Amino acid sequence: MDKHYERVAGLDVHKQTVVATRMRVTADDRVEWETETYGTTTPELLELHDWLAAWACTHVVLESTGDYWQPVYNLLEDTFEVLLVNAQHVKRVPGRKTDVSDAEWLAELQLHGLLKASFIPPKPQRALRELTRYRSKLIQERARTVNRVQKLLEGANLKLASVVSDIQGISAQEMLRQIARGETDAEALAQLARGRLRKKIGALEKALTGVVQPHHRFLLAKQLAHIDFLDEQIADIGAEIARQVSAMSQPPEEPPAGNSGEAAASDAPPPAGVTWTQAVELLDSIPGVDVAAAEMILAETGIDMRQFPTDKHLAAWAGVAPGNHQSGGKRYSGRTRDGNRQLQTILVQVAWAAVRTKGTFLKARYHRLAARRGKKRAIVAIAHSILVSIWHMLAHGVAYRELGADYYDQRSKGAKVAYLTRQLEKLTGGNVVVNLITDTAI
Repeated sequence: MDKHYERVAGLDVHKQTVVATRMRVTADDRVEWETETYGTTTPELLELHDWLAAWACTHVVLESTGDYWQPVYNLLEDTFEVLLVNAQHVKRVPGRKTDVSDAEWLAELQLHGLLKASFIPPKPQRALRELTRYRSKLIQERARTVNRVQKLLEGANLKLASVVSDIQGISAQEMLRQIARGETDAEALAQLARGRLRKKIGALEKALTGVVQPHHRFLLAKQLAHIDFLDEQIADIGAEIARQVSAMSQPPEEPPAGNSGEAAASDAPPPAGVTWTQAVELLDSIPGVDVAAAEMILAETGIDMRQFPTDKHLAAWAGVAPGNHQSGGKRYSGRTRDGNRQLQTILVQVAWAAVRTKGTFLKARYHRLAARRGKKRAIVAIAHSILVSIWHMLAHGVAYRELGADYYDQRSKGAKVAYLTRQLEKLTGGNVVVNLITDTAI
């Protein structure tokens, strides 16, 4: 088999050890290799770095095993071409699996150019990813705490959620704080209502009459304080994300160092010339996508679409493209395959928001698909459509163009008129002549 590279290395990474094999092609076209084991602390990984550099290795391969690959990748990416590969793509023959053989197998596969690197973003984008993902976790924790508050109110016979639409509103929050301080007068609590909620004073008095015990007040105070803390943390991280996006939009002082495999191209300015700040503004124009969602999406995909040759590559990588399972001439399940879970989650969330907007193409497409395929498949299709739009917007630097809720009707106007004519004939029991010029029935 042809040898594509002359000096490579394979690393079998674990929590506490790294088994490394370095290979090189000699002058007489033979392959020689050596294997060593190193620890995973920073000084030991620096020794591994020097050991690989001693043979002038150009490519280093490691599997994506949990988070254990990250310390190794961080210390090697600036010197070597580091390829992070999917473990499913490099399985060995059963019965011959050891740490040493795994490292040798990785090195041998790379020696012959048989491995494809996973997409690893550059350092600034990885930092943005960590911020956006942590903010998502805090938002989820806040939602769980709000649910705990609701459960506590039910246990105290307080039916506030049956009257107010959001117990996190200004009026409801003030009522809860007064309850936590010891207020028991339902009439006094109901008078804290503001705005349109004051029309429900009577219902509030009934809902706020409960059996509140001391432990209820104690837990309620702690939970409200926790929500305030989470709000503060979310706001601080949001400000840091905005600062990071602004900093990434500035032109670099010097060309960044090379990255691993195909990911190296993402360090260069994208062909469309879109900065991070401009990319956030572009995505914010999509129905259902706000600034926070745009930041999360871009943190996962980046702004350089050269990483994904087509929109289909991006959709498959994100896990919102239809699966392909065919055997014996029969087509089986078309369920989506595994992909970037964080990106999948935010795309589905913005898809649900998009289908609730008025007069948009995405809403019309959703209802068109949901009638035939069901709501869940339809919402994944909307998430796919949004991601395809994002690819074109970032690849070509163009703004989102709304097609309108009547896009399908206008595209096949004659078929729509014929369908409605048949329906009208069924209702009237006679012939109906349609004037296609004025679009009126005679």
